[in-house]
Amino acid sequence: MDLMINEDIRDREVRVIGQDGAQLGVMLTARALEMAEQAQLDLVKIVPNAQPPVCKLMDYDKYRFEQAKKEREIRKNQKVVILKEVQLSATIEENDVLTKAKKAVRFLQEGDKVKVSIRFRGRQITHTEVGLRVMQDFIKRVEDIAVVERRPLVEGRHMIMILAPKDASKEAKKGAPPVAARPVSKPTPQPEKSAPAIKADA
Repeated sequence: MDLMINEDIRDREVRVIGQDGAQLGVMLTARALEMAEQAQLDLVKIVPNAQPPVCKLMDYDKYRFEQAKKEREIRKNQKVVILKEVQLSATIEENDVLTKAKKAVRFLQEGDKVKVSIRFRGRQITHTEVGLRVMQDFIKRVEDIAVVERRPLVEGRHMIMILAPKDASKEAKKGAPPVAARPVSKPTPQPEKSAPAIKADA
């Protein structure tokens, strides 16, 4: 925000602060402008609502430059967290869920949150427990890098879950090897043992 300076200041008198922060007291605005001109500085109104308003002697161009530089530094250090989305289905195949998990890992490693959603079609809405199993399986695949910020909940015909990156993901971005989506192996069915053969008596 631009401040009022020099001849734009219409108040009859102002309280003046020197460039070094010293209190110079209340004086006529005309006198304060003379002091600013003699010091080759600007008279800048910094507290307009005070009675009388508070003005400071300063190099206004230099002040604006430094303020803009500070704002740029603040913006540069701020990480804007974006909510990305990954869509699953109640009947998703293994290859598809692994692809979706890899995408979610990439989003999380970039510092973004991930909305995981399942849309129930037709009569699938009567079996939301199937969608919940898909969600739980998905969590296992990304648990090395994600925390569940919002557990799976049904909203209308959708089940929605929110994942957030773990703090450790910051270290991964700094140079640690990237985390891969973890495939979840299905239990292998064991063959039934056959009963020992019984010899018949001769």
